[in-house]
Amino acid sequence: MAIWKRAATVEAVNARLARGVGGVLGIRITALLPDALQAEMPVDERHVQPFGLLHGGVSVVLSETLGSMGSILTLEEGLLAVGLEVNANHLAAVRIGQTVTAECRPLHMGRRTHVWQTEIRRADGKLACVSRLTTAVIEAES
Repeated sequence: MAIWKRAATVEAVNARLARGVGGVLGIRITALLPDALQAEMPVDERHVQPFGLLHGGVSVVLSETLGSMGSILTLEEGLLAVGLEVNANHLAAVRIGQTVTAECRPLHMGRRTHVWQTEIRRADGKLACVSRLTTAVIEAES
């Protein structure tokens, strides 16, 4: 059973992401599963720290982007989700030139808070980062 309450397509979500930091970093949703979002992101000069490895902060941006979008898609119209807290464990280096994949799914969807977990994997499938985002559910301003 799908958790999404708002009609969304991969194309529509990508169009929205393209207008912000997701577009700057090349984050692209590849699938909306019944209970998760999948995405990919290239690792190029925009994404690395001075030694040519994926910057941990960029992994956090990927996680927060997916978790925030997922959280919003599970809410009725008139409600929004905003980030409260994000954390990440960086487990393996990702070198420039690779594309990472990510899968984000909810761990908790309460009335006022959600918790989303994102797993980011290298091209070889190894887990590079695991991150959790807590969002607050708020009423949208009119």
